[in-house]
Amino acid sequence: MKLSQTNYKRIIKFQRDEITASILYKKIAQKIKDDSKKMALLEFAAAEYEHYKIWYDFTQKEVKPDWFTVMIYNVLFFILGQTFIIRYMERKEKYTQMELQQISEQIPVAKTIILQEEEHEMRLIAMIDEELKYVGSVVLGLNDALVELTGTIAGITFALMNTRLVALAAIVTGGAATLSMAASNYLAQRAEKRDDALRSSIYTGSAYLITVVLLVLPYLVLPDGYYISAFIIMIAVAVFIIFSFNYYIAVVQATEFWPKFFEMALISLGVAALSFAIGIAAKYFLGVNV
Repeated sequence: MKLSQTNYKRIIKFQRDEITASILYKKIAQKIKDDSKKMALLEFAAAEYEHYKIWYDFTQKEVKPDWFTVMIYNVLFFILGQTFIIRYMERKEKYTQMELQQISEQIPVAKTIILQEEEHEMRLIAMIDEELKYVGSVVLGLNDALVELTGTIAGITFALMNTRLVALAAIVTGGAATLSMAASNYLAQRAEKRDDALRSSIYTGSAYLITVVLLVLPYLVLPDGYYISAFIIMIAVAVFIIFSFNYYIAVVQATEFWPKFFEMALISLGVAALSFAIGIAAKYFLGVNV
């Protein structure tokens, strides 16, 4: 079949995507302990390689995989876990189907590949289960830490005007709040007679503690008089945490990213702004000079 220049370029891209996906599925399968998931991913790897060979028949050109993408996925698997990667692969299957639709009339074999990609997508969705039941615990820890700590740090920053004093107050407050939040979550889960109450509380406490460390860090690193710079960096860190976490949740739960991001950011930064005003007012009316 004579290919147009546009379709030739598209098929070259499909070849690269298919051979890359084949390698990715194999590498992910090697890291997963569940035998049924491992076998399914190896099936996908074989199918993607067959797709690569189908496109090769059109181009008669060997195409190398995108090794950078393979490396990135390996790193993401290590950091974010299999649920995130499997969901991300599922989304990629969906985009591939959309691209294949564009040439399916000129190249009928694309319709067969679309059906196989749809099957992959559905089976990938069925795999996503193991970590999502603890997302609520992580959300609880992060939300509470971001709202409480950004507010607390904003208030005491302009009341104390010293990075070391702010760090001390924030560490004490954050440490106590971490233990309190983990204990409260544990008791709540036990009251509901859940067997995984301890693990759930560990997720909540860990999320809270990590957030505390990241928010306090600018005050520990910068000199005493740089409290405004530390405050600005702390706000930037808070926004980055909100962005990163909401992106993760949007991927694994297949939800809209921007509405959740703006909601969480507005709440956290709104509380910080109000606390800033309270800190200034309290210092003025109490006549405290540190």
